[in-house]
Amino acid sequence: MANLRDIRNRISSVNNTQQITKAMKMVAAAKLRKAQDRMNETRPYASKIAEVAGRLAEYSSSSNPVMRKPETVKNVLFIVIGSDRGLCGGFNNNLFKEVEKQLNENFQQYLENEALSIVAIGKKANAYFKKRKYDVIEGFPGFFDDILYDSTSSIMEKATSQFIGGQFDEVYIAFNEFKSVIAQTRKVQKVLPIDTANLKNDDSDNASEQAIDYLYEPNSQAILERLLPLYLNMQLWRAVLESNASEQGARMTAMDSATENAKDLEKELRLKYNQARQSAITTEISEIVSGAQALSEN
Repeated sequence: MANLRDIRNRISSVNNTQQITKAMKMVAAAKLRKAQDRMNETRPYASKIAEVAGRLAEYSSSSNPVMRKPETVKNVLFIVIGSDRGLCGGFNNNLFKEVEKQLNENFQQYLENEALSIVAIGKKANAYFKKRKYDVIEGFPGFFDDILYDSTSSIMEKATSQFIGGQFDEVYIAFNEFKSVIAQTRKVQKVLPIDTANLKNDDSDNASEQAIDYLYEPNSQAILERLLPLYLNMQLWRAVLESNASEQGARMTAMDSATENAKDLEKELRLKYNQARQSAITTEISEIVSGAQALSEN
């Protein structure tokens, strides 16, 4: 029979854990609200930049270095956006497994030739890919302690500079796209070289506006040269905000599930405690009755 003191200690421990997970859920909910606000504010801006860049690129007569398509792809860069903290369910592992699946299926030759590099944003991504001996050329643990546009843009600007300089021939971003509090979509998308077809696809909802004949000052090429770097920076900035909102949603869901599980476990322990207590009382009564009978017989 289980010791009553041990069961009481377990009930107390589970109750304390339940209080912690409940508090973490409330903190994640508050952070999620702020993260969603930032994400929703950025989405229309990023979409409009893609629209304008797509229209300019389509009608531009000259090419841009970030639109350079190499004859052969020799080196590839992946920018993987994870999180700094855990306790968020499968948020990190699901993304990292998807990235590894993509690498093994589509980029195996680059892995074998040591021609694939990774920039890891977040402590978890940095630790995961370093532990598995991937070529992590740069890591940013603690990145989400203070999410700043300047920090994000500096990462993208460096990747763009390396692409233009020929160090990398393709650049990809891997992140969790926010769909709802309980759902995130794992995305791996190519950002360099910029494909005008993708820009037009992003702008398909505004197809009616593309028929308008715009006048550009000073000229479309000059505007395009200024706009494309901004478009690239916004791609990574949006991915970071989407990932942050997804992380908070995943943590809130995980902590809510943990709280409910703790409640169920506490109920089971209390039932076990009452059963053990009842058994102990029954045993004591039986011993008292047996003792009384023995005295009366004597």
